[in-house]
Amino acid sequence: MAQSPAHKFGQIIGDLLEVAVEPLLRRFAERHGLYLDRKGRRTARPGKKVSWTDLSGNTHDLDYVLERGGTAKCIGVPVAFIETAWRRYTKHSRNKAQEIQGAVLPLAEAYRHAAPFMGVILAGVFTEGALAQLQSLGFSVLHFPYETVVEALQTIGVDAYFTEETADAEFERKVRRWDRVPQKKRAETARRLLQINAEAVRDFMGALEGAATRTIQLVRVLPLHGSAVEWGSVEEAISFIESYEENHRPPRMPVARYEVEVRYHNGDHIQGQFAGKEAAITFLRGYVPPVSPGAS
Repeated sequence: MAQSPAHKFGQIIGDLLEVAVEPLLRRFAERHGLYLDRKGRRTARPGKKVSWTDLSGNTHDLDYVLERGGTAKCIGVPVAFIETAWRRYTKHSRNKAQEIQGAVLPLAEAYRHAAPFMGVILAGVFTEGALAQLQSLGFSVLHFPYETVVEALQTIGVDAYFTEETADAEFERKVRRWDRVPQKKRAETARRLLQINAEAVRDFMGALEGAATRTIQLVRVLPLHGSAVEWGSVEEAISFIESYEENHRPPRMPVARYEVEVRYHNGDHIQGQFAGKEAAITFLRGYVPPVSPGAS
């Protein structure tokens, strides 16, 4: 089935977003010694999709993942999950926002020990409600408004403005005009989009920088001894607390569990509860910085 010219032109704008964003993330990864995974072949995983699995065994395909310790042959620890999307009409924006959170949030929970950055880069028309919804869930949002997309494409003579009433013949003219644009000019358009939205880009990359460079401020460990006491009513529980001898030192009791909290200087914190010493140690070893080759 032939692709409609409207859909083809939408893909052109989506590709423009990728051309604008990917170099930013690639340079960021190089600067911080991270691995940037994107769609395409990679020895460490099957196929071309960037797929990660949540705690329920469900697989989610992502646009970009920044990994610490990752290589072409080895999957690393996720530092950032980043999704991108382009939408022209308001009616589609909230659905796309829900789709993104449905993919990223289960992965953030699965890798909560790493507290990965959750980012979304959007272009086009997205309602304030859709953007606020993502931000309220912990996403950092970079939004290129539709007007700025139109402005960026106008610099090379492509009229990107259209509505639901735009005829296929007009879309065909837009596509033909784009096809005549040299690759170098297309890259200039992507850079222009970033320039127009420079402040928003700076804020987003600053948030990503904070996540990638955060340092541990303190580690809190609380060994809990004894066992829980259960009562059939609130009144009985209150009575127990009122009569409990806090300073009484009973015979040494086994550890019920370890509660561990890792706090970072930027306010991020990660908590875990572990039934045994080995599990708690394994959890904390994940935060020990790797030793550089040749270090004594």
